[in-house]
Amino acid sequence: MTEHPPTAAVGRPVVGSYPTYTGAQRAVDFLSDSKFPVERTAIIGTDLRMVETVLGRLTRGRATLAGAGSGAWFGLLVGLLLSLFAASSHHVLVLMASGLLYGAAFGAVFGFAGHALSGGHRDFASRSQIVAARYDVVADAEVAEEAKNLLIKLGWRED
Repeated sequence: MTEHPPTAAVGRPVVGSYPTYTGAQRAVDFLSDSKFPVERTAIIGTDLRMVETVLGRLTRGRATLAGAGSGAWFGLLVGLLLSLFAASSHHVLVLMASGLLYGAAFGAVFGFAGHALSGGHRDFASRSQIVAARYDVVADAEVAEEAKNLLIKLGWRED
């Protein structure tokens, strides 16, 4: 736990500050295990930034495969929903297989077309996430001192 001066965050004092979200979650979990009223706490991320991790080059083949995969899942779902209304049980597998195949085919076409029509812009696959530089655990003023004391005990246990 890093030490920061207690400041009012959303009108509540900071009872603990952590460099990772996992650390802040662990603190609130410890408070919960200690029978603390965690409904009076919050985790607040500060200094937010968006991090986009590039996963690789996006070719027409990869776009087609990605479209086929997502289309297959959607087609399988549609086939499963349609099978609920099927008169006999052997139609269930036919409907699900048909949904899967048609979904994969249409998904592949749309994946290929979407990539081809992009004109070469954004020829990479990526994953975006919002991360914070610090995560503060805050508590209502009436219970903040108790929360701080409990989190000090957590710090002692982890040392």
